This record gives sequence, C-alpha cells and structure tokens, in this order.
Amino acid sequence: MTSFENLNTQNHKITELSNVLTALIQDRLLCDSETCSNLLYEYLGHVTGHIHEIDSNMYSELLKHSSKDINNVAKNFMSGSQEIKRIMNRYQKRWCNKRKHSLSIGSKHNTFLNETDEMFIMVLNRLQDEMEHLYPVVRQIKKS
Repeated sequence: MTSFENLNTQNHKITELSNVLTALIQDRLLCDSETCSNLLYEYLGHVTGHIHEIDSNMYSELLKHSSKDINNVAKNFMSGSQEIKRIMNRYQKRWCNKRKHSLSIGSKHNTFLNETDEMFIMVLNRLQDEMEHLYPVVRQIKKS
C-alpha cells in the first residue's frame, strides 16, 4: 500500500502545477511556449500517475470489507476515476499534440481556458474528496 505521505506529496504537486498553469495560460502567447507545454504534460502525467496509484492500492481492501458503506466508498471513487480518465483523454485529444509534445490551441484560446479550468477544478475537487472521504476510511480499516 502506498503511504499517505506520498499521496499528500502528489496532491501538493498537482495543486501547485494547476495553480501555476492557471496563471500561465491566461497569456495566449505563453500557451505556445515549450515551458507551458512541458508543465501541462507534467501535470497530466502527475494526475494520471496519482489516479493509477489510488486505483491500484486503495480499493481492494475496501471492496473486501463487510460494510456496504465502505464498499460504496470504493465503488464511488472507482467510478470517479473512470470519469476523470475519460475527460482527460478527451481533453488531450482536443488540445495536445503528443507527437510534437505541444499544445494545439489555435484561435480557440477562450475555449481552451474554460476546458482547462474545468479540468483543474474537477481534479482539485477529487483530491479534496480523497483527503476528506477516502483516506480516513482507509486509515480506519488499517486500524481495525
């Protein structure tokens, strides 16, 4: 099982990157920079890695537990993971040119800003939900 310290470090890094990117992408010219592209790809990698780590290490004990409420916590977070992955894949197909490791925004800067902001909010809400709902349940099970 992964450590909560490691998960908290991941949460902090994801939050930091989303805050920096939120400021950076406001300037249309900076969106085309290598630095901006690298940071966005780093953000996407951190989110994907974090979700994979949670999916791989958190749910099995919760699903085996005799409590339906605890089982439902796992099922709800698993469903949320699938939705985040779906949205992030759609986002990457629309805005990322993986071969060039760049962004493809064109004249749709405002749409890009809105969709990026929505993704950041979704991920930050998920991290908050993990800290408030998932981690305490996992800690509770580890103690029993």
